[in-house]
Amino acid sequence: MSAPPPARPTRDGAGPAVAIDGLVMRYGEKVAVDGLSLTVDRGTITAVLGPNGAGKTTTLETAEGYRRPHAGAVRVLGLDPVTDRRALLPRIGVMLQGGGAWSGVRADEMLRHIARLHAHPLDLDALSERLGLGECGRTPYRRLSGGQQQRLGLAMAIVGRPEIAFVDEPTAGMDPAARRTTWKLLEELRGAGVTVVLTTHYMEEAERLADRIHIIDHGRLIASGSPLELTRGGHSATIRLVVTKPFPPDAPLSLRRALGDRVEVMLLDELSIVVTGPADASSLAVVSRWCEENGVLPESLTLGQRTLEDVFLELTGRELAS
Repeated sequence: MSAPPPARPTRDGAGPAVAIDGLVMRYGEKVAVDGLSLTVDRGTITAVLGPNGAGKTTTLETAEGYRRPHAGAVRVLGLDPVTDRRALLPRIGVMLQGGGAWSGVRADEMLRHIARLHAHPLDLDALSERLGLGECGRTPYRRLSGGQQQRLGLAMAIVGRPEIAFVDEPTAGMDPAARRTTWKLLEELRGAGVTVVLTTHYMEEAERLADRIHIIDHGRLIASGSPLELTRGGHSATIRLVVTKPFPPDAPLSLRRALGDRVEVMLLDELSIVVTGPADASSLAVVSRWCEENGVLPESLTLGQRTLEDVFLELTGRELAS
């Protein structure tokens, strides 16, 4: 199956696919999204990352039209997702993390139902074959594995040939082969001009797929850029030190004094420290000597380029799946 082209020529293609300006969302007294602004360019894959509770799901649900902004403005394909919902719905696809299917419905029945809601759906047999749904088409949704539910959810999101697809955790629960098949399909969607906005807990997925990444924490945008821009970030390398027992309380400050002011030292958890900066083999020797002088027994000591996970931990102090 070839990647689905947009359902129709885009009428308002000059602007971004998604434009969020000063978005505020509250749940009672709690501010879930706090003056957030970001854009998503057309024909790209954009990842929105953040720890649990950061506000990313609320932000995307507002862009999808499920929630009305308490303040600020949201535009998707130039339209208001709430007031222009009737005009926008045929042009977007949404893959919900919760599945979006009825518990007792068979997988093929659910996909056919969604297809009938669209004027020009994709070929269902080809779509099912591409996503490996043929083997479970007669199985009730509640009995599908987590990976099968995700594949069905993705099929439901793209069967109508959307101009923009919002996909929430598209490969959660999938085996490695199914995950790579899904990655390839998302890349083909982008190649056909479809905009893809995804959330994911897999850093490898975001680094592999995304043209641009927005990192959200405490309801605010704290970083944006391509994977390369974020991982370079002005630092040349990282040293990751993992130890067998917890560090002494003053370990980060003591290690920074040993290495010099040109580096940053961050305690990730009680057993892990990351050093970012102009690190090289001599820096490794300094860290090794510091361990010996402070009675610290390394389990591993590695030098390498910063990863997206390193950047995320530095910015939020939390793991993505926390």
